Amino acid sequence: MLSLFRLVKLIGKLQDGTMFLKKGYDEVPFEFKIDEEQVIDGLDRGVKTMKKGEVSLLTIHPEYAFGSTESHQEFSTVPANSTVYYDVELISFEKEKDLWELTTQEKIEASGRKKEEGNTLFKKQKYERASKRYEKALSFIEYDSAFSDDEKQRSKLLKVSCNLNNAACKLKLSDYKQAVKLCTKVLDADNKNVKALYRRAQACIQLVDLDLAEMDIKKALEIDPDNRDVKLEYKLLREKVKEYNKKDAQFYGNIFAKMNKMEHLNSANGVRKQDVGPMTIDSKA
Repeated sequence: MLSLFRLVKLIGKLQDGTMFLKKGYDEVPFEFKIDEEQVIDGLDRGVKTMKKGEVSLLTIHPEYAFGSTESHQEFSTVPANSTVYYDVELISFEKEKDLWELTTQEKIEASGRKKEEGNTLFKKQKYERASKRYEKALSFIEYDSAFSDDEKQRSKLLKVSCNLNNAACKLKLSDYKQAVKLCTKVLDADNKNVKALYRRAQACIQLVDLDLAEMDIKKALEIDPDNRDVKLEYKLLREKVKEYNKKDAQFYGNIFAKMNKMEHLNSANGVRKQDVGPMTIDSKA
């Protein structure tokens, strides 16, 4: 792991000098981790290049700050499309522990934190970033042979949750094949997981694998007959089946119509079909 904790003092200001943020000026410096989207992108990038004890004024343009929407901060609101300014002092930085340095308990706690970060990003509709958080969360608990029985159970729950949430991200990103893979992982561990069946069915409908979608939905309804979301998906599936059946009928209908037209044209032109005789081979070969 290459992530570093930054401990800083910082003051954020608008172009007219209005202060909207002040952090780290009490007894404890403000702490954040680079490349983890805990602060705006411009601040993340700027502080990354600073040395211990350095003081800098960072000018951050809207695309690396708060973008095209206004943002309510500690002391005032940052208007949309604002260039902002940060007075920053880098107090110190600390390297994050490598995976092999973590205890089993710390691995589970780290996994849980990454999962929650993913949930926060998902709610903000940042699906690509949320997906990466869930993958990061899983990396802490991928190898659990040294875990106690209780830790293995907690690890299993985290794996199910992260894979399901990541599948939801992949659906939002239209990566339906990956969504199917993630849901299948969950179902390999728990073949009665309704959310996994439901989300895999959603992906399969988009991939036009309607048979598997129907199997998953029917199984989900057997387990949870009153699940409203699954019922709605089943309704969508039936509509898709009708739609594709109609397209198939139209497709083959067009083919038959063309064949009939060709036969009529051939007849009108005096062209006859020739009988195909028995197949022979050249005995001189």
